Amino acid sequence: MDEKDIIFIEQLLYNTDKEFVVSQLENIDNPLLLHYFAANYNWNSGFNVPTVILENEVCDLGTGLLMFHYADGYRLLESSDVISSSSLEGWRDFLSNVYNKLLSLDFKTQDISFDPELTKIQKYKLKKSNPELPDVLINKSPGKVIDIPKI
Repeated sequence: MDEKDIIFIEQLLYNTDKEFVVSQLENIDNPLLLHYFAANYNWNSGFNVPTVILENEVCDLGTGLLMFHYADGYRLLESSDVISSSSLEGWRDFLSNVYNKLLSLDFKTQDISFDPELTKIQKYKLKKSNPELPDVLINKSPGKVIDIPKI
């Protein structure tokens, strides 16, 4: 990633005009830029922006998995009741969308690897409580491992 890309992502991350950020993210055609943005996004700022990333046609499977785990998808894996009983509608809707997209592998590319870094014990407990749990949600995704710059 060159300096120009870092500056572009930095400007988006710190821009307070959400409409501008959304329009820029909708037009990004580089999956790595979406991945870097998602990895540096302030997840306390809501789920409208991550939804735009997820819906971008160049969003990679690794980016989807990153967003699932950064949005606290582990809680969904522990108990699906957590989602259905949550009063946080934006969080609930986003997690449902990314979960379903990951299960259906509804991504054009699988070039960017993301590792949720779950321990063997965490994976064991999740699989024990839900033997049907798909591996795509708990294992490292296929693709190239990339270093994510902190912006």
